[in-house]
This record gives sequence, C-alpha cells and structure tokens, in this order.
Amino acid sequence: MSEFLDQDASSQLVALASKRISAVELLKLSLARHAETHADLNAVVAADPERALERARALDDARLRGEPMGPLAGLPMTIKDTFDVAGMAASSGLADLRRRMTEDAAAVSHARRAGAVIWGKTNVPVMAADWQSANPLYGVTKNPWDPARTPGGSSGGAAAALAARVTPLEIGSDIGGSLRVPAGFCGVFSHKPTWGMVSQRGHVPPSPGSFAERDLNVIGPMARSARDLRLLLSIIENGPLAPKAPAADLKETRIGLWLDDPMCPLDPEVRAVIQTFADELRAAGAEVETIPSPVDMRALLHAYQTLLGAVLGEDLPPAMLRGMERVRFFAKGALARGAGPFSSAAMAMAYTARHTEWLAADAVRARLRHEIDAAFGRWNVILAPISPVAAFPHDKRPFQKRKLTMSNGQEIPYPSMLTWISVATALRLPATAVPAGLTTAGLPVGVQLIGPLGGDARTLAVAQAIDENVRGFVAPEL
Repeated sequence: MSEFLDQDASSQLVALASKRISAVELLKLSLARHAETHADLNAVVAADPERALERARALDDARLRGEPMGPLAGLPMTIKDTFDVAGMAASSGLADLRRRMTEDAAAVSHARRAGAVIWGKTNVPVMAADWQSANPLYGVTKNPWDPARTPGGSSGGAAAALAARVTPLEIGSDIGGSLRVPAGFCGVFSHKPTWGMVSQRGHVPPSPGSFAERDLNVIGPMARSARDLRLLLSIIENGPLAPKAPAADLKETRIGLWLDDPMCPLDPEVRAVIQTFADELRAAGAEVETIPSPVDMRALLHAYQTLLGAVLGEDLPPAMLRGMERVRFFAKGALARGAGPFSSAAMAMAYTARHTEWLAADAVRARLRHEIDAAFGRWNVILAPISPVAAFPHDKRPFQKRKLTMSNGQEIPYPSMLTWISVATALRLPATAVPAGLTTAGLPVGVQLIGPLGGDARTLAVAQAIDENVRGFVAPEL
C-alpha cells in the first residue's frame, strides 16, 4: 500500500473517498515513512500519533455511517513548527516556547475542520530567521536530494517531508522566501499568497498570543502538485479573496522571463536550468519573452530592507537593539560610502528605523507596486528565479561570516538570498513556486510565477498548467 504515499494529496483523497484505503491505514503509512527517513532527514521533529490515530478512526467511522465529509477528510498532514497546534505548541526552535498550552492557529484550524489528520510538526530555524532549518532544540534538517545540503528555510522541514513523501500537504509561511526557497531547494510546489489572504493568528513569531498581521509575512500552502496548492489555499484563506479558475491554457499564456539585474546575482547553472525550462514552456505553446527588471531593484531592495528590519527588529533581544542604536551614526556613514542593501550597516539602520524612514520606504513600495502593474498588462505572470543558487551545503558559521558559492567559483554575500524573492514580498504580490529542473549535480531548481496584487488564481492556474503539461514533482532517490 506504500504506493499511496507517492500520490499527491488530491489522489490520496480520492482513494480515501472510494474506501480503497482508510484514514487509519494512510496515517500509519505516513508514520512508517517518517520512521524510515527520520534518521537521515530529521524533517518531522515532534509528533502526536495517538491523538492522530484517534482522529483517523473517528473519521473512518463517520465515513462508514455516510456522514458528510470535509474536503480533506482523513488526509494525514504535518505542520510547520511556527504554527500553534493543539497539544503541540509552536517552538520556532526554542525550548521555552513549546512549554505552552495552545489552541490551533487559524490556518491549522481551517485544515482540521476540513477533515485533516494532523500528526506532526516540521523543523525550522530559530524564530524562522534563516534559509537553513536548524536549531539547538531539534538539530539540523537535511535535504532529501543531498543530505550534505540544506532543504532551505524557514519551511525547510516542511519541504523535506513533502519531497520524501512523508506528508502530502503542509502549511508554511514566508517573509524572506521561506515558502519559495525550500520549495525550490527540494523540488516541490508552494504558494506565497497576496498579503492578507490567510490569517497569521497563531504563527510564532511574533510573540505567542499576538493578533498582529505582520507586514510582509504571509501564510501559504506547500504540496507536491499545483492542484493541491489550490485545494489547500481554498481551505485556509480568509476569503475567498481570489476567484477560483481552471488550469490555464499555455497556448494563451504570456510569460515575462526575468533573469537579469545588477542587484540580483544568479548562478550560471541555475540560469541554464531556467532557460531550458523556458524553452519547454515555449514548446508547450506559451509565449515567453525575456524582459528587463519589472521595477527599479535598487530602490526596491533599499525599501524592502527597511520594511523587513522594522518587522524582524521586534524579535531581537533588547540589548542587541540598544547596541544597534549606538552604531546608527557609523552605519549611516557606511551607507554613504556605498555599503549595499542587507549589509551589516544597512540592516543596523533597518532594525532601528524611525517612523519617518518606514513611511518613506512604504511610499517607495506604493510607487513600485503601481509601476509593476504595467508589466502585468502585457504578461500574465513574470517568471523569475527564486534564489541565486541551488541548495547549498550546511553552514553553521555566524550570518556575517557566511558566503554563497556559485558553480563558477564566485562568492556572493549570504543575504543575496533576499534579492529575487524581494519583489513579490515587498510589493505584497502572489508568487507560486514550481519545479523547473535539475542542475548537472542533480539538485532541484525552482522558479516563481509572480502575479499582480490579488492575482493568486492567475499564478496558480499557470502553475497547474505547467505541472500537468510540462513538468512537475520528481521524487528524489532515498
């Protein structure tokens, strides 16, 4: 029966509805798969199998009685460990946070009411603040394609569990690429919704119990197929804020291919994979044309760092913030001498930004969001890289000492991971991550389909067309 784990969530749900497999049987398969892969991957780091089995039995009994069933009835699911789950508080990588009594986060509650059987939590970096999923509490999560490499972060445990077929669906979050980067690194799908589409209540950070809908941060689905993204988003969204739509017709789809900007480095191997992928889309009938950057990236990155720093600064220890306040004068001088976006000086200024500085950044965001509308008048979606590199080796050094090494040997700053993802994040736009192919080293490369504000149905429809007609999820050999 293990073949059911190779199917996407939609197919598993058909099997459940037709009684070819029970909720208990499917859950036990997932638990067994977790046991088989845990030592190698460390993707699922907390579990509550007893409560999950009780829930699965109840759903099986209800199905046998012919009771109405929810759209996820009997489907086993794991949840990123930045979301509170009843009986499994979000730790966000910190031991103190998991010692709480909690109720389900809003998105988790929607999934549970739809019939999902939630049994485990997937690993994250401390306070979701890295592109590697490691913390002192649960250790390091490894990439199913190459255990020497990271699965990405902060939804890295989620992406690894999906790729390893431990879970068919996940709920993740994204403020600095945390849905898109892990999807790209592990060869799965994710969707960063338009900001505000899905409630953030019950997500940590911010501090537990907060009702704040944080700027830039979004909650979204992760899966092994585009149709599963659409299914889960329809369940967890506040709305419906976005109209549903069938899969797009690629022969009527216009795609702007964005691969170049002086502010956005890109590994030559990653570029080659994406260019080949673009040729595949053309062969499938899509109109694909290379375009310049859709906005002024220098202006956008400077605005984004201020907006991002204002959010992340709330999570820093007070003593660290006081220290940054003391170096503001020197940081301002470093910026005047040419220090780039996301440099130490730039982030010190961002973490301690005055309200007038935040307002100025917000005004830039509003202007650039207006300007990018012109691109969406010409193109259905913009296709862009997610990250400058494919999955990189685990790196335990402090942030300021880390570098990313491209296939040609060139080193680039670690915060370059924020470049390609910044447009959709800063401008609050939807972006769907889809697999694009493999590097010569056999590592997945993902791309993001960026759409206009509220255009989630558009990017998801194009993603589904690509998934069903060009290429989709390919399982790693484990």
